[in-house]
Amino acid sequence: MKRFFDSELEIFRSHLLLMGETATRQVRSAVKALVESDASLADQVIAADDELDQLEIKIDEEAMRYMNLRAPVATELRLVIVGMKASHDLERVGDEATNIAKRAVRLSAEPPLKPYVDLPRMANIALEMLRDALDCFLNGDTEKALAVCRRDDEVDKINKQLYRELTSYMIEKPGTISRAIELMFISKSIERIADHATNIAEEMIYLAKGKDVRHSDEVKKSGGAAS
Repeated sequence: MKRFFDSELEIFRSHLLLMGETATRQVRSAVKALVESDASLADQVIAADDELDQLEIKIDEEAMRYMNLRAPVATELRLVIVGMKASHDLERVGDEATNIAKRAVRLSAEPPLKPYVDLPRMANIALEMLRDALDCFLNGDTEKALAVCRRDDEVDKINKQLYRELTSYMIEKPGTISRAIELMFISKSIERIADHATNIAEEMIYLAKGKDVRHSDEVKKSGGAAS
């Protein structure tokens, strides 16, 4: 697939990877701000949200210019379309990082409801998924992309477990309700980040093989690859 990349496509691809690195950094900082009750760091995450927005706009502009001027062949066209879709998912990852940071600011003014263990663990899994999905953009590894899709259930299970635990807190100690709700929303944001990573992985399979695996049983199996 690499032979299809001319200089314009290389720039397009590099901007997408930069966007992925930026989104990952934002999520890590937001979760760190939560764990360390660091409102200043959370404010930095919130202030940096425009950086991802501008990268998404740049990627869309580059994609449209390339399609209008270069009459791309099928493989190149798939690359451009997939890149645009992936940039949208990455922009949404940045939005979720901002949501986490805003809630981290509010929670920093109160004592932690519980030790922050599950949320960082969820975030690490989601960001590993995101990293692997973007790696597939470099090497067309559909096995790795399928593995990303299958890990989504892992994040969902932690999210559901945390919801049950936080609901028990609210029932037993009404004074914890506001903090528990904030943590539920943070957990949901991390789950959505994993969903966006899954979307990108599915698009990478389409890029590599021209096969749409969204909503298919294939990504739910414990083994095998797209064909």
